[in-house]
Amino acid sequence: MTKRLSVGVLGATGMVGQRFVALLADHPWFEVVAVAASPSSAGKPYGEAVSGRWTLGTPVPPAVAALTLADASDVERVAAGVDAVFCAVDMAKDATAKLEEDYARAETPVISNNSAHRWTPDVPMMIPEINSAHAAVIEAQRRRLGTQRGFIAVKPNCSLQSYVPAIHPLWSFGPRQLAVSTYQAVSGAGKTLTSWPEMVDNVIPFIKGEEEKSEREPLKIWGVVKDGRIENAAGPTITAQCLRVPVSDGHMAAVFVAFDKKPPRDEMIAAWKEYSGRPQELGLPSAPKPFLHYLDDESRPQTRLDRDAGAGQAVSIGRLRDDAVFQWRFVALSHNTVRGAAGGAVLTAELLAADGYLVAK
Repeated sequence: MTKRLSVGVLGATGMVGQRFVALLADHPWFEVVAVAASPSSAGKPYGEAVSGRWTLGTPVPPAVAALTLADASDVERVAAGVDAVFCAVDMAKDATAKLEEDYARAETPVISNNSAHRWTPDVPMMIPEINSAHAAVIEAQRRRLGTQRGFIAVKPNCSLQSYVPAIHPLWSFGPRQLAVSTYQAVSGAGKTLTSWPEMVDNVIPFIKGEEEKSEREPLKIWGVVKDGRIENAAGPTITAQCLRVPVSDGHMAAVFVAFDKKPPRDEMIAAWKEYSGRPQELGLPSAPKPFLHYLDDESRPQTRLDRDAGAGQAVSIGRLRDDAVFQWRFVALSHNTVRGAAGGAVLTAELLAADGYLVAK
């Protein structure tokens, strides 16, 4: 790409919005030229608005710190200055859905971290290494919206971004039943251990809505585009438990799986090590190489040691062993605010740009 696309970040002051800003700083394909948030923050310099609440270890990018926050609901104004927007607003689901459609109808593609359109049948919900073909449904969505270039694409929930990539390379063996327990970081709730002292030395065995998302969203990811919509896969059957644990970043999953044909252990590990998707084939800027890491050390992956693999875009897998109830069990780890949130959305945008869906106005 010879000229960078101008992009905006909606919900830029929140934790995921901050991660978008950090990941897009010095990005070779995208340049942040607009930041937007709630009306109460509008009019402030971005650096002032996040002062005292910036959660990342790196400083606020100076070029973005100087930008004046816009009101995210001022669609006409924000859309006029950008080629696309990344969405991380903290609003009610119906309001988010409307806002994203308003931007799309303003001929501004939306790459969203939010859940509002995950079940809209003509909106692709993408893990780029797994279902890049789902981008084809965008043309049907544009016909529905009456747009030439505007559309919405979303990324799935952070809770499934460790185990779905681990299961996908094993698809030829026919995974039919999955039991998953996820151990999820506090940043998934938009908090830090400092701002959530009740979480320290504690585990909370309930995260609203996470188990349903973990069980249902993979079926859309593994679905097919048919007649202008995404038709969900019939299986595998998935049951999930999601727990909040006292770590800052990184979601761990304990996975139990039964297949139609039980694969040999060495073939499973080889499939993980050899797997790559279109982002790796295209050499996209944020594509991790390799996508999947298998770690032989029985004490790995560990959240603190391995969540940043592939700059937070890779998935780490370990402890593959026989299971007496299912057939195999293993653990997998992903960085929830990079691969599971802003980073996954940025990689999706890179893929859509490479395929000609994101272009300059």
